[in-house]
Amino acid sequence: MNPRAAFAYAGLVLRLNLRNPMAMIYGYLFPLVFLAAFAILYRHDAVPILSHLGELLTVTALGGACFGLPTAIVAERERGVWRRYRATPAGAGTFVAGLVLSRLVLLVSAGVLQIALAMLLLGMPMPVHPAGLLLAFLLVSLALIGLGMIVAMLAGSVPAVQALGQCIFLPMLMIGGVAVRLSSLPDWVQTLSAFFPGRYAVAAIQASATGRGLAPVTFDLTALALFALASALVAASLFRWDGARRRAHRPLLVAGLALWLAIGVAGATPGIERAHPIVDTAPVAPPEAFLRAPDRPAAVEPAVPAPPQAAPQASPETPSRPPQEPARWQDVGAEDIARIAFERLPNDEGLVAPMAARGTLDDAAVAAQIATVRDTLPGWAPAHVADPVQRVRNFLFIAAVPDLLQMDPLERHLPWLVFDRLRQDLSAADLPRILYWIAQHPLEGDDSAIGQLEALGLPAVSGPTTGVRERAMLYAMKFLKRLDAARPQAQGYDLGRNADAPHAVLAFAPRMTRRGQG
Repeated sequence: MNPRAAFAYAGLVLRLNLRNPMAMIYGYLFPLVFLAAFAILYRHDAVPILSHLGELLTVTALGGACFGLPTAIVAERERGVWRRYRATPAGAGTFVAGLVLSRLVLLVSAGVLQIALAMLLLGMPMPVHPAGLLLAFLLVSLALIGLGMIVAMLAGSVPAVQALGQCIFLPMLMIGGVAVRLSSLPDWVQTLSAFFPGRYAVAAIQASATGRGLAPVTFDLTALALFALASALVAASLFRWDGARRRAHRPLLVAGLALWLAIGVAGATPGIERAHPIVDTAPVAPPEAFLRAPDRPAAVEPAVPAPPQAAPQASPETPSRPPQEPARWQDVGAEDIARIAFERLPNDEGLVAPMAARGTLDDAAVAAQIATVRDTLPGWAPAHVADPVQRVRNFLFIAAVPDLLQMDPLERHLPWLVFDRLRQDLSAADLPRILYWIAQHPLEGDDSAIGQLEALGLPAVSGPTTGVRERAMLYAMKFLKRLDAARPQAQGYDLGRNADAPHAVLAFAPRMTRRGQG
C-alpha cells in the first residue's frame, strides 16, 4: 500500500462526497435526525443528551457504516469504477485505506457536529474526557466500518445494501446494547449481545463522556479493536473488484470468524468487568408476595394405641393462627418486619428499583443532578407535611419516578440521597414502622407530590400513578432491608448505626412491640 496515494484518494473521496446530495444526507442529515430523536426521548433528563452520548454516537457511526459506506462502494462497483482502479499500479489496499480514512473523517465530523449542536441548542455540557472520547469514537468507527465493508462485499446491488444494512442495523439497536438497555432484555439475549460490537461501543464512549475515562473500559476498547481486525479479515476474504462473485479466501475468512467468536465468548464470560453487566429483571409483585407465610407446626402422625397401663399420649398442639395485621403504622412490630422476604426483592442491579453500591458514582452529570435535588429539597413543600407517613411517601416518590422513567444512571444513585434524608428526618424507632406500612399499603395516601417533582429538577409524571406507587413500595422494602441488616442480633428491634450511611443515626430505637404489650 502506498500511504501517499491512500491519503490522496481519501481527499478525492471526500470532495466527491461533498458534491453528492445523497452522501450528505447519509453523512450529516441522519445524524441530526438522531440528535433530535434523542433530545425528544430523553427530554426529562436534567442534563440533556450527555448521559446518552454513547448511544447517540454509536447510532451515528452505525448508520454511516451500514448504509453510507457500502452504498458508495457498491454504486461505484456497478458503474465499473473499481475495474478501472484494478488497472492502476496501486493495489487494493491503497483504495480501501483511502475509503476508510475518508469515512473516518465523515463520521468524526458528524459526531463533532452533533456534540456542538447539543451544547449550543440543548445546553449539554462538555464531555468530561474529550481526548478519550475521540479515541473511543475512532475505535468504534473502525469496528463498524469493518461491518460496512463486509456488507459492501456481500451486496451485489444498492438495494441489496439497504437490505443487508438493515439486517445489521436493527438487531444491533434492539439486542446489541445500543438503543435498548441490556438490563431490560432476557439473559440469553444479553449473552448474545456480547457478539455484537454495539455494547462495547456504548460503554467506551460513555466512559469518556461522563465517567472516569478509558481506564475502566479497557476490555471494551480491546474488544472494539479486535472486532475491527476480525471484520477486516472477513471483508478481505470476500473482496472483489466487480460484480462477479468469487470464492472467498478461506484462511482469512476462518481467521476472522474465529476471532469474532473468541471476542463474543470472552465478553459473555461471567466475571469479566464490563460497563453493562448482565443483570436480571423482576416484575413488580403485589405487597403480599413479599411476605413469608406464617409458620405452622409439622403435621402430627396419628397416635398408635397404647397399652392399658401406658401413660396417656399428649394431644397434638393447636395450629398457630396467622399473625394479625397491624391496624395502624404505630402498631407495626418486629415480628411483622421479620415476615418480609427481602430475598424476593428485585436485584439491585436489575431494571426495577435499582440501587448502585455506595461510592460507585463516577458520572459528573449525574452528580450534578443529585446535587440539585439535595440543594432544593429543603424548600420542597411535600418534604414538610405534618403526617410522617405521607412525608415518607413523598420522599419515596423522588426515587420512584426516575426508576419508572428509566433515567439511567440517575435512578441507581438517587435512592441513596432519599435513604439518608429519611434517616435524618425520622426517628430510628418510627422509620422502620412507616416503611413497612407504606410497603404493605402502597395505594394509600396522597400522590400529589408526584406532580411537584419539577421543583427538584426531576420530571413530573402525569396520568396514572400506580407505577410510581409500586416503585415506592419496592424502595420502602429495600430501605427497610438496609435498616434491618444493621440491627444487632439481640432480642428486640434496635437499629443502631447503619454501616451504609455516612452520618450518625439518632439514638438507639426502643424495642418495637405491639401496642399494649409494654
